[in-house]
Amino acid sequence: MITVQDAFRKFRTNLELRDKEQEDAQRRHRDIREVMKRSFSLDRDFLTGSYKRHTKTKPLKDVDIFCVLGDEERHYRDKNPSFLLGDVEKELAREYGDSNVSQQRRSVCVDFGIKEDENGETGDKVMSFDVVPAFAKNNHYEIPDMDTASGWTDTDPEVHADLAVKAQAAYDRQWKGLVRMMKAWNRHQGKPIKPGFLIEVMALEVLFPPWGGTYTREIQAFFATLADRIHETWPDPAGLGPDVSDRMATADCDNARKVLRESEQRAALAIRLEREGKNGEALRTWKDLFGKQFPLS
Repeated sequence: MITVQDAFRKFRTNLELRDKEQEDAQRRHRDIREVMKRSFSLDRDFLTGSYKRHTKTKPLKDVDIFCVLGDEERHYRDKNPSFLLGDVEKELAREYGDSNVSQQRRSVCVDFGIKEDENGETGDKVMSFDVVPAFAKNNHYEIPDMDTASGWTDTDPEVHADLAVKAQAAYDRQWKGLVRMMKAWNRHQGKPIKPGFLIEVMALEVLFPPWGGTYTREIQAFFATLADRIHETWPDPAGLGPDVSDRMATADCDNARKVLRESEQRAALAIRLEREGKNGEALRTWKDLFGKQFPLS
């Protein structure tokens, strides 16, 4: 039977993107980019978000494409951002169909209708993309944000990527793996923490190097610390946009703390079961926490 430590190593690998998934993401990115280039004047576009930071967990969903609009599109900046998001939605819907394209707070989602199988796999296909229209502003960017008073927010995904690279290096290259595991837990538990990026932002502060060497203890401590600090305000690491925790009302934080505390207790049980030589029970306890992609063999 597989050991718990080896199961975590396999789990980490299961959450990493395979070459075919990367190829599918690049192909679909090129297709969407062509639609955007036909419809708008673009200065440049690039993949960003957790996909670019290598903290995206599987199944591959909501991959971010940043589309930086040129000067010819500056007229949108003088209007409510709903006009820009509406026009992006309309152009993408011409290609992908009305039922597969929808506006979100800061982006337009293109859903490819890919479904997970019983093991959480998608046949190496990307499930959806989020297209983020942006304008260059000084040394960073400005994007629509329907939940802010001005309707726009400043951001710099390149700063976020740099911070993730530094955290990964400081934590013996285990930081991104732990973040992916926690995101998989969050999805399996019904997303008590929103958005998923908040987990990354908290991890930048709560995962103190050096890496302790044992996944089980690190994860248990991760649950405990997030529970202790989930009610705090977590600002944008780039110091530009609104607080990343602004989607978590007090009731949401209360619920997240409850789920995190219960998970910490389940982790403690799994560790005790392993120590008592009940390896199978320990593995099943971890699988109950993390879902389909945590292996039993």
